[in-house]
Amino acid sequence: MNDDMKPLGRLLIDENMAKYTSWRVGGNAEKMYLPHDKNDLVLYMKTLLPETPVFWLGLGSNLLVRDGGITGVVINTRGRLKKMTLLEQDVVYVEAGMSCARVARFCVDNGLVGAEFLAGIPGTMGGALKMNAGAFGSETWDIVDCVEMLNRRGETYTRTGDNFKISYRSVKPLNEEWFISVKLKLKQGDSSHSLQKIKELLKKRAETQPINVPTCGSVFKNPVGDYAARLIETCGLKGVQIGGACVSEKHANFIVNRDKANASDIEALIKHVQDEVHHQKNIRLETEVCKVGAYL
Repeated sequence: MNDDMKPLGRLLIDENMAKYTSWRVGGNAEKMYLPHDKNDLVLYMKTLLPETPVFWLGLGSNLLVRDGGITGVVINTRGRLKKMTLLEQDVVYVEAGMSCARVARFCVDNGLVGAEFLAGIPGTMGGALKMNAGAFGSETWDIVDCVEMLNRRGETYTRTGDNFKISYRSVKPLNEEWFISVKLKLKQGDSSHSLQKIKELLKKRAETQPINVPTCGSVFKNPVGDYAARLIETCGLKGVQIGGACVSEKHANFIVNRDKANASDIEALIKHVQDEVHHQKNIRLETEVCKVGAYL
């Protein structure tokens, strides 16, 4: 590849974001780029003007795109940055567009343990790295060896966890740079035990979470020493609805698109839940979901 080459990916104009988000809501993206592969994405980033806003999209979970849509360019990595390989006996290389569920299964198939929890995360590795996604008591950065970054000038470089402030559902700083791949450091172990653990985790998820309706995953972070779902439920908010958006009857930390909700319905319901929990419990719940775009 050289700098004279032209990007090979697809550029979409005025693309409806509702097609790409798990909540099935959102306005249009001014532009959306679908890279051919990682090298193509590096090349495309070099073509962007410095002032062009850039937003990265994976599976579209943990994401609320407002009804006014997104200005600039959306980089759609889902199913595109998808290389995954075993580098050493206990090191797995994964590009940012690979789904967490497939990573979990790949690790099990290669006799590695420690990544089973990824089966319960409905997103890509890029998204999991960005928010230190976790499930069932484990977190993404617990198993990270190093990450490959890309900035808006098309430069790539390696970072380790020491370069970030990593905490519960938060990774900072990320100033005009994005994750494009990761090396996961795991341990060799009993694959049959790992597979059984994944089955149990997915069974628990199906029993406790609304997985067959449009939702983003958990909406609120758990406060220290407590659970957002418990607080919401004890405040009598299960089943509360604004427009087409409803607090799940199955799990109070989920908001479902029950009846053709728009983004403003969901955002209004998020605020209502925050206000009620603050009023009744004197606790201000912080959102886990990423909110982007303009209001109509």
